[in-house]
Amino acid sequence: MAASELYTKFARVWIPDPEEVWKSAELLKDYKPGDKVLLLHLEEGKDLEYRLDPKTKELPHLRNPDILVGENDLTALSYLHEPAVLHNLRVRFIDSKLIYTYCGIVLVAINPYEQLPIYGEDIINAYSGQNMGDMDPHIFAVAEEAYKQMARDERNQSIIVSGESGAGKTVSAKYAMRYFATVSGSASEANVEEKVLASNPIMESIGNAKTTRNDNSSRFGKYIEIGFDKRYRIIGANMRTYLLEKSRVVFQAEEERNYHIFYQLCASAQLPEFKMLRLGNANSFHYTKQGGSPVIEGVDDAKEMVHTRQACTLLGISESYQMGIFRILAGILHLGNVGFTSRDSDSCTIPHEPLSIFCDLMGVDYEEMCHWLCHRKLATATETYIKPISKLQATNARDALAKHIYAKLFNWIVDHVNQALHSAIKQHSFIGVLDIYGFETFEINSFEQFCINYANEKLQQQFNMHVFKLEQEEYMKEQIPWTLIDFYDNQPCINLIESKLGILDLLDEECKVSMIFLGSLDGQIDASRSEGKWPRLSNKAFIINILLTSKEVEYQCEGFLEKNKDTVFEEQIKFRNSLHLLMETLNATTPHYVRCIKPNDFKFPFTFDEKRAVQQLRACGVLETIRISAAGFPSRWTYQEFFSRYRVLMKQKDVLGDRKQTCKNVLEKLILDKDKYQFGKTKIFFRAGQVAYLEKLRADKLRAACIRIQKTIRGWLLRKKYLRMRKAAITVQRYVRGYQARCYAKFLRRTKAAIIIQKYWRMYVVRRRYKIKRAATIVLQSYLRGYLARNRYRKVRHYFQICLFIPLTLINFHICRNSECHRSFLLVWLLCRLLESQLQSQKRSHENEAEALRGEIQSLKEENNRQQQLLAQNLQLPPEARIEASLQHEITRLTNENLVRRSPCPLSSYDFVFPLFHFSELKPRGVAVNLIPGLPAYILFMCVRHADYLNDDQKVRSLLTSTINSIKKVLKKRGDDFETVSFWLSNTCRFLHCLKQYSGEEGFMKHNTSRQNEHCLTNFDLAEYRQVLSDLAIQIYQQLVRVLENILQPMIVSGMLEHETIQGVSGVKPTGLRKRTSSIADEGTYTLDSILRQLNSFHSVMCQHGMDPELIKQVVKQMFYIVGAITLNNLLLRKDMCSWSKGMQIRYNVSQLEEWLRDKNLMNSGAKETLEPLIQAAQLLQVKKKTDDDAEAICSMCNALTTAQIVKVLNLYTPVNEFEERVSVSFIRTIQMRLRDRKDSPQLLMDAKHIFPVTFPFNPSSLALETIQIPASLGLGFISRV
Repeated sequence: MAASELYTKFARVWIPDPEEVWKSAELLKDYKPGDKVLLLHLEEGKDLEYRLDPKTKELPHLRNPDILVGENDLTALSYLHEPAVLHNLRVRFIDSKLIYTYCGIVLVAINPYEQLPIYGEDIINAYSGQNMGDMDPHIFAVAEEAYKQMARDERNQSIIVSGESGAGKTVSAKYAMRYFATVSGSASEANVEEKVLASNPIMESIGNAKTTRNDNSSRFGKYIEIGFDKRYRIIGANMRTYLLEKSRVVFQAEEERNYHIFYQLCASAQLPEFKMLRLGNANSFHYTKQGGSPVIEGVDDAKEMVHTRQACTLLGISESYQMGIFRILAGILHLGNVGFTSRDSDSCTIPHEPLSIFCDLMGVDYEEMCHWLCHRKLATATETYIKPISKLQATNARDALAKHIYAKLFNWIVDHVNQALHSAIKQHSFIGVLDIYGFETFEINSFEQFCINYANEKLQQQFNMHVFKLEQEEYMKEQIPWTLIDFYDNQPCINLIESKLGILDLLDEECKVSMIFLGSLDGQIDASRSEGKWPRLSNKAFIINILLTSKEVEYQCEGFLEKNKDTVFEEQIKFRNSLHLLMETLNATTPHYVRCIKPNDFKFPFTFDEKRAVQQLRACGVLETIRISAAGFPSRWTYQEFFSRYRVLMKQKDVLGDRKQTCKNVLEKLILDKDKYQFGKTKIFFRAGQVAYLEKLRADKLRAACIRIQKTIRGWLLRKKYLRMRKAAITVQRYVRGYQARCYAKFLRRTKAAIIIQKYWRMYVVRRRYKIKRAATIVLQSYLRGYLARNRYRKVRHYFQICLFIPLTLINFHICRNSECHRSFLLVWLLCRLLESQLQSQKRSHENEAEALRGEIQSLKEENNRQQQLLAQNLQLPPEARIEASLQHEITRLTNENLVRRSPCPLSSYDFVFPLFHFSELKPRGVAVNLIPGLPAYILFMCVRHADYLNDDQKVRSLLTSTINSIKKVLKKRGDDFETVSFWLSNTCRFLHCLKQYSGEEGFMKHNTSRQNEHCLTNFDLAEYRQVLSDLAIQIYQQLVRVLENILQPMIVSGMLEHETIQGVSGVKPTGLRKRTSSIADEGTYTLDSILRQLNSFHSVMCQHGMDPELIKQVVKQMFYIVGAITLNNLLLRKDMCSWSKGMQIRYNVSQLEEWLRDKNLMNSGAKETLEPLIQAAQLLQVKKKTDDDAEAICSMCNALTTAQIVKVLNLYTPVNEFEERVSVSFIRTIQMRLRDRKDSPQLLMDAKHIFPVTFPFNPSSLALETIQIPASLGLGFISRV
């Protein structure tokens, strides 16, 4: 499709504007080739006739679809040009409050002039280990990429931070170093990472100052190499500094300050140790009052001085050295107050007091100093002359001395910092962080601005070559034909400065032979008209053209030499050498670029000045990166991403098994011009604008589908309404007919009821009469039968009394004559025989019990003899072996004896003759599957019980101590194995429950059986050891949580956020150079099923180990909290995940987790509640976000989210389709106003490392100790029952 065909009615374009730089407009009619005027409608409501350039006939830039606006990476934009870049940055900065944006390999950082809660340790942990494209742009993402590449490629890295003064370079560099210090740790005990961070306040105090553009402007460049060992832990650092602005020591412009350290000293002048410095208010010193702004709002210089001194102490600068530094700094301040009085035109004198204070502090002779400040020495080949100097020359000499002293002190401090950061461990690799100010242009530019801009020209050249190289490598890797791309080359400008007879060479000569600089420079500028020229009205300046910004910078030659003639030659030689070394270092590393942008000149928070922003974008190379990318194929999609996004444009017959071939076939039908795209090895490359065209086709297809869906839905709704009305009519008819039928039925029921009542009344009367007669008959019968029974009883009793005295034979004879008496006699006789049998049985039982007791006494005597023999043998061993044998003997004696006390019935016990930590050799899986849960705990308790029976306190203590130490030992050895930790957590809790259950305390005994109560301990109160075991169980629980977190963490983001559980709901969007992880499930990619399988595995293991159900609930609650916290934290840091469709995916995933809880009967565990913040975040992505009622609903719904989290989600909300709308800034402000009184944490991220307090509710066992058996399969044959 030709580019001109895209200029149709309603197409949006960008046109130049003197105020806003670029302004958006909409075409009112189609453009036709040959048209000279475009009819446009501006956003403010005006119509405009836009005339095309008659020479170039260049059409205005097309605007990207709204769906692409606000992207994380500028290279993801379909139309790559200056207005698109500027608009994308503005939308992210103003609307979404996002200060970081990628531009290919560059991180663009816009200074918000406001403290943001995005640099805490929780944010560092969230970015640690993540791929650069997987998270939202951040300085931590660049730092993580550098750290990861250093470890993966074993190549040194550099992070180059540049930008104007006030753009935030120093802060960005500081946060990068903080990231390295946090994630890598230190290889020694010297806390090197703390020292690296401590160097910042020191260097800021002596090298930073307030300027009109920045309250904490870094007035020197520095390159910090952070060294790492082979395990990539920080071992040390080294700092190189460049271009210290010495002139600031003696002069500050209006509204600016000198270096911070001077004001910190003045603010601390009242301290006792500073009395000798004779300091006062900053306004009392010439070197600190010139700017008229000695105080920075919100900064306490006295507190900053405390931080500076603490940092010095941490870096090993002793108190005496610190006082020496402060003496020198105070001396500089007093030197600035030294005034000169003209004696005549060629000589001057000095007042006494300020200079005398300076001499006292510096330890120099007053007379000598007074003399040499007012005179100078002239040396010839034969003689030396001392000549007085004028007041102006003396003032310049004083200032030169102050600058020289400060520069030397600055270098000394840097050297001392480097010594403190130096490590004796061999450095394996390093990451360098370069913090240097960008191109500087003032009304008067001197030698310092010239050096700064020269260094930036060199850095810009290195950046251009690196970008060009990466672009070429990408094409070659994808096997795309490489076409030479024209890019900005600043080599001619560099040649003008550093070539033979260039500006630097001419400066060398001027320092040696005066008055040749301007004349020689004239020839050089005439030879390089495009890069340099003379100003129209001056012959004491020269102009160099910065091609990148198309801006001319005028440098005043007058300031190059006069005040610094004695130092310029040495400084520029040193500068050239250090710059050459820096470029060599950068070229030998893998660079990462951070371009800091200053959004406005007034330090207003979140205020975007398009003019200032576009100037810096042109200067820092961002637009050049875009231009190089746009010249080729800027939009790049993997085949899978293209298929997923544009599947709606394909017919079923077009979809083949080969995704690559499918994409080729479809693309050839959609875009006829084959020059607009190229098929690479793994990606499709598109020319600028083609993705926007495909998005238009996709939107049209979806719009047509929406219309069809609307038509069908409306028809369905009307038919449903008709059916509902028809059903209602039928229902009314049914109810009327029913009412009539019920009335008739009621009449029939009443008639029938009357008949039934009559029937039952008549029956009642007759039945009552019958019952009276029947009752009378029964009474008569009862009396008669009772009379007969009493007579029979008297006869039986009479015969029984006779039987007690008459012999059995006679009785038998007599009884046989009466059958009834015979039966009674036999009954009595059998009762007598039964009583006799029971007496004989009790006698035999007593005799057996006595025999058993005699045998037990004999066995105790034998055991006593055996113990005596073992003791004699131990006394013959050496002392070391004797201790070990005594310990073994102690355990043997404890476990060989009975585990149970004497009782009326025989109880079980074990001969326990092995070290307790032998249980560590048991395989948890085998024990859990084949044996009763908690077997080690039961055996250990039985040992304790036997020691209690023996009433041996030493044995009890040694056994419990050995048990605890053995558990700790095995967990230290295998503490990263979930089964092992779960196994010992379960057994420790069971052991703890046994100690409670058999403690003899009433509160723990009420669930015991009578037999279990017989096993209770009687001699020792083990409450103290129960507490120790409880603490041990807490430690094991926390270790279990860490283990399961390490297992779950790699799965959570991929399974809960990235993977499309409901296929086709989330459409993939262009991602630019920084590719995020694909949401398409490849082999090895974690999905929601992976998480559920892992949860099943955890639950199964814990159940097999017999873990308490309440404890399992707590573990599950902790697992779900980790899943919810990590998912929500990543959602809050990923703009690409904040969409309506992603909210649906998250809610579906959460429902699957809830289903898992229901299947395991764990809904009452509290696990579901831990997912509430994530659920509310998903709901927030899906609800309407327009009206005040919507705002009220959101505020009441999102009670589990903090205000910061709600606002963050709303700011990040990004439409994936054109049918979605962005959240307006006014709506977000409405939310903030409604939530302003809510008192919640300002923390943005959830604490994913938080562990809920664990409790161990008492859970008695119903298992009888005497039934415990140890299978031979465990190999514990040395335990025997006694």
